[in-house]
Amino acid sequence: MDNNDILVLKTAVDWAAQGHRAVLGTIVRTWGSAPRPVGSNVVIRDDGRVMGSVSGGCIEDDLIERVRSSAVAAQAPELIRYGVSAEEATRFGLPCGGTIELLLEPLAARSRLPELLARLEAGRATRRTVARATGEVTLEDADRADELVIDEQRLVAVFGPSWRMLMIGAGQLSQYLAEMAGLLGYQVTVCDPREEYADTWPAQAGALVRTMPDDAVIAFAPDPHTAIVALTHDPKLDDLALLEALRSQAFYVGAIGSVANQRKRRERLIEHFEMTDEEHDRLHGPVGIKNGARTPPEIAVSILAELTAVRYGYRIPPPVKLEGAGGVEAGCVLA
Repeated sequence: MDNNDILVLKTAVDWAAQGHRAVLGTIVRTWGSAPRPVGSNVVIRDDGRVMGSVSGGCIEDDLIERVRSSAVAAQAPELIRYGVSAEEATRFGLPCGGTIELLLEPLAARSRLPELLARLEAGRATRRTVARATGEVTLEDADRADELVIDEQRLVAVFGPSWRMLMIGAGQLSQYLAEMAGLLGYQVTVCDPREEYADTWPAQAGALVRTMPDDAVIAFAPDPHTAIVALTHDPKLDDLALLEALRSQAFYVGAIGSVANQRKRRERLIEHFEMTDEEHDRLHGPVGIKNGARTPPEIAVSILAELTAVRYGYRIPPPVKLEGAGGVEAGCVLA
């Protein structure tokens, strides 16, 4: 499924093909508790239809009115700011006096959105540079470390999967996790040398490699924008991947299995592979937050919840089971 970047771009291209005027908005700066991060996009059509989000709905209402009346970005890109004063922050629902600065650009052939969309669908991370005076656009291949830049002359925004996920194991859980991770903007790759699993992996769920997991991790060259999750329940596969992953720069490394299995894995990695306690302590296992998840899609949600918290620098404390609460305790996967 498409992530939000591609949904916004596809919608903008479709609207242009239908003859509509549209404006693309990009968050370029934030101060305080802004509700959406820098780089978030929204596209607004001349009749008020909208795709994407830059505030959760508050600012969008004002933007819709401005676009309808051609009061902003009628001919060239325009920089606007919301929430400068406490009164304005209250009016637009910005929390704690947060401030958002947006570059609005009227979309035209010079915007090169169909070309950008084609690059993204081919898996090419792309640096899109917009000349603020004219709206002219150039497109170049981007590095995962590139970040959004705004100055008096240009906006440089990066589109495409700067975050990556490598999963070990092509089972049912991996398919749910891959689909959900794609919606969160991850470029997903799954590794499984077992024919019975690899042969049934759906191509649309993510790239597939059939090498041994440790070789796959090395070839993946994990960086601080990489998550690695071992999901096979097979020590011959998971352990080899974890051995390389825990010594890499990956920001998140997780492994499926019960508490007892995690304890046995720790002993194997430390005793047989000379892994240090510090290296092993980076492992999130049992993978995911303990929330009672039992089915594959529930477990995928719990993994992504933990992964998202780690990505943004949060630690989720152990949950407390409520007395008399309904539901069933999780099984061996997350227990």
